[in-house]
This record gives sequence, C-alpha cells and structure tokens, in this order.
Amino acid sequence: MTPRATYRIQFHKDFTFADALGLVDYFADLGISHLYASPIATARAGSTHGYDVVDPTRINPELGGEEAFRTLAAALRERGLGIILDIVPNHMAVGGSDNDWWLDVLEKGAESPYARYFDIDWAPADPELDGKVLAPFLGGPYEEVLASGDLVLDYEPDKRRLSVLAYGTHRFPIRRDDYPALLAEAGAERLTEAVAEELKSLYDPLRDAGRERLHALLDRQLHRLAWWRVAGDEINWRRFFEITELAGLRVEDPAVFDAVHALPLRLYAEGLIDGVRVDHVDGLADPTDYCRRLRAALEIAAASRPVDAPAGPAYLVVEKILAEGERLPREWGTDGTSGYDYMNEAAALLHDPAGEAPLSAFWEELSGRPANFAVEEKAARLEILSRSFSGQLDAAVAAFHAVARSDVVTRDVSAGALRRGLTALLSVFPAYRTYGTGDGAVETDATIRASAAERAKVEIGTAEAPVIDLLVGWLAGEGPGDIALRREAVRRFQQLSAPVSAKAVEDTAFYRYGRLLSRTDVGFDPARFAATPEHFARAAVERLETFPHALLATATHDHKRGEDVRARLAVLSEVPERWIETARRWLARVPEGIDAGDCYQMFQTLVGAWPLGSAEADFADRVVAWQTKALREAKLRSSWTHPDEAYEQACEAFVRELLAGDFAAELRAFVGEIEAAGAVNGIVQAVLRCTVTGVPDCYQGTEHWDFSLVDPDNRRPVDFAARIATLAGDGRDWRSGALKQQAIAEALRLRREKPALFAEGRFERVAVTGARADHVFAFLRSHGSDRLLVAVPLRVGAVLHGADAPVFPAQYWSDTEVVVPGGEALPAAELFEAAPYALRWV
Repeated sequence: MTPRATYRIQFHKDFTFADALGLVDYFADLGISHLYASPIATARAGSTHGYDVVDPTRINPELGGEEAFRTLAAALRERGLGIILDIVPNHMAVGGSDNDWWLDVLEKGAESPYARYFDIDWAPADPELDGKVLAPFLGGPYEEVLASGDLVLDYEPDKRRLSVLAYGTHRFPIRRDDYPALLAEAGAERLTEAVAEELKSLYDPLRDAGRERLHALLDRQLHRLAWWRVAGDEINWRRFFEITELAGLRVEDPAVFDAVHALPLRLYAEGLIDGVRVDHVDGLADPTDYCRRLRAALEIAAASRPVDAPAGPAYLVVEKILAEGERLPREWGTDGTSGYDYMNEAAALLHDPAGEAPLSAFWEELSGRPANFAVEEKAARLEILSRSFSGQLDAAVAAFHAVARSDVVTRDVSAGALRRGLTALLSVFPAYRTYGTGDGAVETDATIRASAAERAKVEIGTAEAPVIDLLVGWLAGEGPGDIALRREAVRRFQQLSAPVSAKAVEDTAFYRYGRLLSRTDVGFDPARFAATPEHFARAAVERLETFPHALLATATHDHKRGEDVRARLAVLSEVPERWIETARRWLARVPEGIDAGDCYQMFQTLVGAWPLGSAEADFADRVVAWQTKALREAKLRSSWTHPDEAYEQACEAFVRELLAGDFAAELRAFVGEIEAAGAVNGIVQAVLRCTVTGVPDCYQGTEHWDFSLVDPDNRRPVDFAARIATLAGDGRDWRSGALKQQAIAEALRLRREKPALFAEGRFERVAVTGARADHVFAFLRSHGSDRLLVAVPLRVGAVLHGADAPVFPAQYWSDTEVVVPGGEALPAAELFEAAPYALRWV
C-alpha cells in the first residue's frame, strides 16, 4: 500500500508504543496515512534511535514488546492509518555482552553458525589474525589494560560459560576447548560458581602469575583483544563507517537475509505494517540483488495478509544519498529514496544565487580555507582514507592485485600502482558508490564511472592513467581476470567508497566548510549554492515519471540542523552585505586563540536556532553540545579520537559569555530582521513537500517550528499537547508554529480528499507575470477534472526585513499575477493575502 503522507516517530524507552497510542487521533486529524516508525527490533539497552540492533528477530521490550506494538497497529488501523517500518539490514551492534550471534563467533570462530553472518576476513594478511577476529574494544594498549586489572575471568551461570570481561561491559567468551585444562588447574571435574571463583583468583591479572596465565589464555582464543585505536589499520571485519561497535552483516547470504528479515516480513504478512524503509542500502554488498530479493519476499508475504489489511504491493523505500546528477536505479524495484535528495532540492530553492559570490569571498577571507567545496572534500577524503580506512584499503588493494595476477595481460600491474589508483579514485569519487558485480553493472553507473575516471587521471598523472582505466573497467564488469576474484574486488571497493564518502563529506568536510550552513546538510551538494524554480520543477516532473511515490523529507533524525534553522539561514543569501557587516562586528569579539572560522559557524548557528521569542533556559547548553560535536567532526582543532579539551572549553566559555551578556540583545535584534522571511521560507518548504510529486513525511514535532540542531538535539521530546491544542485552534499564532501546522494540515486534507490527484496527477509549472514574477513559484496539479493551483512566495527577505509577522504589504506584489493555463490571471496580492501560500482549485 502506498502511503498518502507519513509521520516519523523515534521510539525509545522514554517514548514507547503506549505513548504513541495516545496520539493516534492527532495523527489522523493532522492528515497522515502512515506512522513511519524508527527501528523497533531489540536494540542495545537504552538506545535512543534503534539502529544498534542486537536481536533483529524480536520487537524491543523497552518499547513495549510485540503485544504493545500489536495494540498500536490495531488502533491506527481503526482510524484508517498504517505503519511503515525502518529496518536495519546492514549492521548489528557488537561489543558489550548483549549480541548472542556475535558472542558465539568470538567463542567458536569460523566454526560458529553465525560466522557467515558477519563480514569477517578469516585469512587476512596479518598471520596473527589467521582464523581470528580482531576485537578492538580496549580503552588502551593491550599490555596496559591487562596490567590494570580491567580484564577479569568471569562466569555466567545461566549459560555455564567462562568469559573475559573488560571494564565490566565487554564480554569475550573462552573457547570450550580450553575448559578441560582450566578445570584441571582448579582441581575440579565440572564447572560451578565456586570453581569459577577459584579460576578467577588463579587468573587475577593484578598478580604476576595470574597475569601471565590470563595472557596465555587470551592468546589461545579465536579473537584477539586490541586497543580501539588500531581498528582503522588492522581490523579484519567490516564496520558501519568507522564505528567499531557496529559490525557489517552479510545479507547477500540467503541464510543471513532470512534471519535478519524474518521479523519485518512476518509483521507485513500479518498486516501489521504496510512497508519498509531500508537503512543505509549503500553499505550492502549488492543493493540491486538485495532490493529485488526483498521485493520478492514482500510479494510472497503479501499472500498471507489478512483480508481486512490494505492490499499490496508493499511500500519499499531506501536510504540513499544521491549525488548531483545521480539517479536511483530503476531495476532495484523500489518506490524511491527516503527523501534526502528532495531535502536538498527544497533547501536550494530557498536560496538567492546572488549571495554566493560575496559569502564565498567572506568565508575564504575570514577562515583562510577554500571557498571551493571540492578542494575541502578531496582533502577530507584523503585524510579519512588514511586515518580510518587504511585496513579496508589494504584489503581492496590485495583483492585487485589478485585479479591482476590471475591474467597474463595484467600480471605486471603492481600492488603499489593499484594502491595509487584506488586512492586517486576514492579521493575524487563523485558519488557514494557504484553497483557493479564484477561481471556486470547497472546502467546508472556509467556516468559516475566516467566522471571518477576523468577526475582520478588528473590526480594520478598521465603515466599511471592506464591503471585508472583498468580499475574502472573492472567496476564496469569488464576487463581481464578471474570472474570470482573480480566480484570480490569490486565488492570490497564499493563497500569502501560508501563509508569513505559519508565520513569524509558529511561528517568532516561539511563541518569545515562554513560559507553558509544551510547548504551543508545530509544529502546536500554544497557546490550548488541555490536552485532555480526551473530546476526544482524539472526534478518534480522527473520524479513523477520515475519514482512518483518516493518519500519527501525536509527534516530527519539525522539532519545537522532543523528545517526551519536552514530556512532562516537561507535568508542570509538574500542580504549578504548586511550579514557580512554584522558578522564582522561579531567576529571582533572573538578571543585570541579561538579560530574565526569556528566562531563564524557558531554565529550562524545562533542566528538560525534562536527561537521565536526568548531563548529557552537550555539554549546555551544545546549550542555548546552542537559546537563540541562540530569541532570534533571537523577534526581540525579537536576530534573524537584526540579531543582538545582546552580548546573546546575556551569555545564553550565564549558561547556562554556571549549569551549571558549584551550580545544577546544584538543577536535578538538581528534575528528580528530576518525571522519573518525565515518563517515564510519554512512554510513554503512545508507546503511544497505536501503538494509536489512524492509522499510527504513530517518528522516528529516539525509541524511546529523546527529549530533543532544535530543529534541528539533533533531527537528531543516533542510537546504533543501543544500541537494537539494548536491543531484545534485557528492557526493564527505564527510564532507558536500554528500557522505552519495549519498549512501542513490543509495540504494533507487535500491529499486525503483527492489521493489520485497527488499520487498520479500531472505536475505543470504555471507562468507568473509582473514586477515580482521572480518572487513567486506556482504550479498546477491536475488529474481528470481536478485542478489544484499551488503558489508560494520566494526570496522575500527584503520586503519582510524587520517585519513583525510573515504578512506582505499589498502594494509589494504590484501587478504580479499567476496565469493559470486557460487564461485566468490571479493577482499575487490576493493569493497571499491570508497566508504566505495559496492552495486553490481552478
């Protein structure tokens, strides 16, 4: 069943299925058709997001368990609503002591039935890891941790299992083959709690003899304990990005696929959910095959759905970052992406291209960093590849070298040349990844490969350009070499390029590039400062022709700043001179020793996130938390691995001093100059999301103003009581967010009344004439005899400068008219008289 509109909810122990149960009527009244649920499989205790799954086969008891989920699903169904479920096939949480699959692998090695579940290289280049799993969970060098007493032999009576316990948290099971010798040492025939205590004493690391015994025991295990810092260089299993607590799964293996998807497929078969959103599809070995297999599995499950459940096909979208010009492969059989591409399009539309040059020059001047984002991106890619993924790069080099050696034509291509070629490609790769299989590739890859080859040849030079051609040929499924080896090499490259892209671009370069923060968010292309209405309209038409039911998002659990923070900051592109003048004055306050570029981004954050009214009591705390994360992600003056606490504390002190002093009044005054125009942008963004082609998603709470910052700030509790109250009101209070909520509810009501119009109807841009024609975007949605005009204002920072409300002076629009096909001309002043948007049947 295709959703009409979704509402994303983040479930966790403090917001359970029972909490959502009390909001079912509100969701229905708002106009959504489906609750879009964060992952509900059993996650690590206390998880606030659900992506750290430890048992994908059962519903998380912290959320209420299966019984509570069934109750929620039934209540939603009574109001005509369904559920779309976020699933996590790429990885599981490891470390700790709560993932039985992982613990079994640590105990039994390659003989474990779950060894095939994880992407482990059992025969890596390092002979010490042959047949073993590197376990880089120690807080310091192995010898120091061993001597500290933080590693102790422990016994689990319920499992009758001996383990080494690190820090009382991480459990490393002992091989069963070692039990006879251990029992003999204790002079016992069977393992009991008393015997375990005796062994704990014998293996006490605080005593020399005990430490030697414990080290010898650990050396015999099928895992090797290590300091967490060595993971990037030595790890022999695939992680989610560079997070050692998340291990990659091999869902390309049918047995793994079945185990990981048993729960969502059962819930779909029983009519409890109507579809899924697949997390991080680019992490999988073969997304094409995966999506087809999942679609087929959903079709089989559909045959078992109850007669009163909505008919299929199931809704299936994937989390996929699309690069500029990249297209989602049609052959995947999905309904589209989860909406980051739309978020980029909608945000770019709000920006004035005239602001690009002055803001670029100012950023370069004050920070000393490049105005060209491509330069910043390449530097970050090389750093990340070297610091965090050198082990995976080594494995990719070895895999391609094996391909080269398998054919006489390429046997003299050296590992060094392949390393240089792969490094060049990864430093300039224009997308997350390609989707080749070693013996073939999807059509949409061709443009990406060509662009990557052209850029990489510039980096590597003429002499080694043939190596680039060879590598790109293998990615295309062409060229010499053993087919099986080519498949493995291509898989390794593609599962490396995706995390390198994510960590280098979104989690590094975006935090270094401060030209205008509203253009650096998840899925955005900072190189494109603004988008024209023509570009936005073309994208809408293309979406109708290719993925008419793709999800449309403007806020997510992963965004770096809320949709209305971005909407307000976009106004700065319209008034660059005024902003630069203000920023220069504020930067003069920066104490010696604090980087101007860091402070410039902080000032933008203050401007964007300042609430409509007085700042909340925790506003400074929220900004400080954002700033600390931003400094560490940028990896210039601090980082997660080597935090410079003195610098961070100096930055924190400066923020708190500013907000506690006279600066707060200056800040409030400047925000007052742009807040009305920012509010219009926020409403325009919401109205477009609900009326263009695709399925609109409302992230929890963002039907009111969304001035959130990066996670965990964007996952704060939502005041649903306030939203219920304003939905029942007249929607006139713009500062509370009621006006934005009213616009969303009005558009969603139309979607409910005319579902075919929005699901299948034509999208046609409408002409605008007159003095302010460039400040209006209008289009027609039509289906049969139904014709809906949608009109919104654009770039109104000048007319609403310092305005008390998002209301336009009537004379501003002058002779501006929206010309509906057929000849009717509607004055813009009339269309925008009551609100900064128009939805009108024509």
